[in-house]
Amino acid sequence: MRRGFAGLTLALCVTLVAPVPLSAAQPDVEPAAAQALPQGPAQAWLVADLDTGRVLASRDPYGRYAPASTIKVLLAMVVLDHLRPDNFARANTSHTEVECSCVGLQPGQAYTTQQLLSALLMVSGNDAANMLADMLGGSAVAVAAMNRKAALVGARATKASSPSGLDGPGWESITSPHDLAVILRAALQYPLIAAIMRAPTAPFPGKTLHNQNELLTRYPGDLAGKTGYTNLARKTYIGAAQRGSRRLVVVQMYGSGDLYGQAIDLFDWGFRQP
Repeated sequence: MRRGFAGLTLALCVTLVAPVPLSAAQPDVEPAAAQALPQGPAQAWLVADLDTGRVLASRDPYGRYAPASTIKVLLAMVVLDHLRPDNFARANTSHTEVECSCVGLQPGQAYTTQQLLSALLMVSGNDAANMLADMLGGSAVAVAAMNRKAALVGARATKASSPSGLDGPGWESITSPHDLAVILRAALQYPLIAAIMRAPTAPFPGKTLHNQNELLTRYPGDLAGKTGYTNLARKTYIGAAQRGSRRLVVVQMYGSGDLYGQAIDLFDWGFRQP
């Protein structure tokens, strides 16, 4: 399937590169070299040109799935729309009483916005997501801002229900491969988000954070990546890579097994396409 994904609107408090205009959606067609498309464990996936928005190939790109922790990328944009990197607050027990993965916030310890964003994007800290939401005015305020942001950048089928992507009865988040590509494309126009997602390590009070995106070391040219998992979402992944002057985005949803391996195959396939 070849389609362009939605164009982006400028964010509120950062200077962004103007998006390349995208052509109207085309009827579904088989991509070139479809016989060579890698097969993998994700039920829905997409590979697209990050700069032009042209979708090279996809499976169920507009299907609606739970995003798990990939929704944290949306939270990161909202945080930088409203907070400075050097803003700080002190953690409390309401931030740490959460289903983990967690970075291990210590009640009473002060953390900056940038430190919490590193914990959010590099180690998928649900406690960091809770604290950032609190700094924005609380979970309900943060989720409402995330949904406004999703609509603003063109991810109109996305609905966040929690800052972290955790789900449960009555608060299931929803998105699609198309929307996650749009969200990552918008997020990488924030220099701090792009820098954090590319960094192998980051300082943090009492420890050093190590980026959990395995493709930073497994795939030359990797620019960014975020995984997620819940029982409802199964395995999810969004990422971007560059070869020469060309940048691609890969999204995988409702997956199992080695999504990193499949992402590598999709990137390699995409870079071979005209």
